[in-house]
Amino acid sequence: MTASKRLSTLLKAALVFSAGFATALVAQTYTDSPQRIELKRTDLTGAPGMEVIASTAEYKTGDSIERHSHPGVEVAYVLQGASIQVPGKEPSTLPTGTALLNLRDVKHAGFKVVGDVPLKLFTVHVVDKGQPLYDFSK
Repeated sequence: MTASKRLSTLLKAALVFSAGFATALVAQTYTDSPQRIELKRTDLTGAPGMEVIASTAEYKTGDSIERHSHPGVEVAYVLQGASIQVPGKEPSTLPTGTALLNLRDVKHAGFKVVGDVPLKLFTVHVVDKGQPLYDFSK
């Protein structure tokens, strides 16, 4: 094989790899929240096919949490409250210490953090194992 053919083959392989890598990054963006930091994940004892995921997330002023659902239950605890605004509504406060419970496949969130203080959450998801954690489809 000539040097130019080897170079051509190498460039094609690099292009295919790059396209696949970029696709994976875009797919992750649509199935997870970039602000979420996973702390622990484990199988749910006695419930094959289910897992428990503990995470934290910090949403800074201007960050949005798009409407979404989960393939299971989400429990959230507000570690640091903040002002939030749903499109078309007046700003409101999500206070520190608030507990939230979002049921399977029920759309929730859909707001922007406004004001000077970031919103900090601790979440626990009990979800179908191997499924994307977030579903942002309308």
